[in-house]
Amino acid sequence: MPARIAATLTMKKKLGLPLFSASLFVLLSLSAASSFGQTIAHSPGWVVLPIDEYRTLHARAYPIERDPEPPPVEATLTRVDYDLRIDGELASGRASLTVDVLKDGWVRVPVPADLLVREARLDGKLVSLVPGAAGKAAGQLSALLSHSGRAVLLFDIALPVASATGEESITLPSTASGVTRASVYLPRQGVDVRLTGGLLSDKSESAAESKWIAYGRGNEALTFAWRRKTEDHRATQPLRMRGSLTQLLGLGEDSTSINAEVNLEVTQGAARVATIQIPDKVTINQVLGAMVADWEVKANELSVTFLEPVEQTARFVVTGETRSPREGQIEIPLLRLLNAERETGGIAVEVLGAGEIKDLKSEGLESADATDLGEIVSNRQSPSLAAFRFRAGDGNLARSLSLNVARYTPQAVLLANVSEARYQVLISSEGKSLVHARYAVRNNQRNFLKITLPPGATLWSASLAGKPVRPGQSPDGGLLLPLDKARAGEEAPEFAVEVFYLTRGTPWNDKGQFKLALPALDLPVSRTGLLVYHPPLFKVTPEPGAFRTAPYENPLSTALNPPVTYSGAAGGVVATMGPSPGPLPASSDTDLKEESKLKRSQAATEALVDKFRADSLAGKRAGILPIRVSFPAFGPSLYLVSELTGENQAPSAGLTYQHEKKAGGK
Repeated sequence: MPARIAATLTMKKKLGLPLFSASLFVLLSLSAASSFGQTIAHSPGWVVLPIDEYRTLHARAYPIERDPEPPPVEATLTRVDYDLRIDGELASGRASLTVDVLKDGWVRVPVPADLLVREARLDGKLVSLVPGAAGKAAGQLSALLSHSGRAVLLFDIALPVASATGEESITLPSTASGVTRASVYLPRQGVDVRLTGGLLSDKSESAAESKWIAYGRGNEALTFAWRRKTEDHRATQPLRMRGSLTQLLGLGEDSTSINAEVNLEVTQGAARVATIQIPDKVTINQVLGAMVADWEVKANELSVTFLEPVEQTARFVVTGETRSPREGQIEIPLLRLLNAERETGGIAVEVLGAGEIKDLKSEGLESADATDLGEIVSNRQSPSLAAFRFRAGDGNLARSLSLNVARYTPQAVLLANVSEARYQVLISSEGKSLVHARYAVRNNQRNFLKITLPPGATLWSASLAGKPVRPGQSPDGGLLLPLDKARAGEEAPEFAVEVFYLTRGTPWNDKGQFKLALPALDLPVSRTGLLVYHPPLFKVTPEPGAFRTAPYENPLSTALNPPVTYSGAAGGVVATMGPSPGPLPASSDTDLKEESKLKRSQAATEALVDKFRADSLAGKRAGILPIRVSFPAFGPSLYLVSELTGENQAPSAGLTYQHEKKAGGK
């Protein structure tokens, strides 16, 4: 680039004649270029720029520094300290305001409202106060500061003392300071002070005055209110109180639990400690109560210390334990409330577990109803409980209670039961049998149901409450199916357990006997229904035994209610476990067509619902699950029933069959 161009681009920004000369030179150059541009060529090395582009390049080469952003606030009030002395109807003293000024120049600092300022100083010099700016704070005085940094303003102030209903008070206005501290002197003794809007950190009294130190809370006004202290001679009076002690003992197999509820009523003086006499071999575990500060057991006495002296009522609960014989004659340990003019209450004893109370012997006690001893006893629902009330009289009246406890051996009860079992069996002439077993189970605690299939049986599928499951196997080869449990305290609902299995036997000849063996369960079965489908060319009759012939009935258990059955062709029946189809009433062809159309619509709807249910169940499970098997019911049927099958017993039904020839002869 030529030296003239470099000198032109590095020229500094100037005002006046140099700028005018440069502009004139550029204009003359442009005029010459436009006049002789077509005939005269520019000299090499020269660049001609418009004035706007020149100014843009100059501004980029020499940017103007911007002024710093102003602070968000001009000044902040950091701390306010009050030092006041109350004299009659006026509180006077000094207020110290610590101010941090963030802006250079004059700044207005408002004085807290409702303060009577007599003088203001800054660094020992007087400061003038001016009215606030127009707006909400127009009537509030402000101090003007001219230098940035920290400054301390000192005000000589005065506050009026308000008086109402024997109580005097002063109120310090709210400020926007981070810390507000107030020190107040009152030339008087024996006063009670109450603080609002802050925290009283120190309170002291000397021979001639009372001093209070408090800290304000945020933007709240700080109020000191005081009144003459009323002397209470209650604490100096001798203690007189009445008490109620209700005790509940639970006689267990290994130990005896003790729960006692104590209620105190102070009629004179103030109770700082409550004392309870504890019998030997009784261990106190806990003392709970809103007024309880601490407790200690020493020399067979329980001392309960309160948070503050009790002048009216107090309540606490004592828990403990002791060792007592499992059965036989037992001496009941009795707690006793000491230093009480009158003691009421009672004692209740219950036997935990299988047992009952016999041969009661008491002294100083009267028989009572459990509901008369309060909630601690009335809430108990023990079948063996004895309740007594303390006999009225002298507080030092002797009390004792002994009883004889008889224990019984607890008997085992059913924790699970099969209320109903239903079997569908399809027998072929080759001796094969397909069995669909369904069980309605109630369960409270059992984890598994053990099913022992007949020898040589092959499991096809299993489900629990309609959901496919993979059963486990016990060491002896039985199937273990998981069971649902009922919630604690609720009645166990019924649910269905289903099993499909196949057995192989000898082919049927012209006539003979066939023994149908069923699975053995490790739970008792209340009732059993057996529906047998046999080959159509054979006549089958049941043999006498555990099962007997009966008309078909629907399952009584709601967990086993199946879809409605329908008739098949060729004399066969295609159905699931359900009511046997009865003869259809005579109807016209139109009615038959309408009924057939309705059945097809219902069948399509049921198929759609079954598909949706199968898809949803499949989507909620992970892993390989057993397939759902449909029972292929076909052929003539025979229905048998049986009741009360014991656990681990394999029921069986004997059948006699005979081949029927086509011509009808045998």
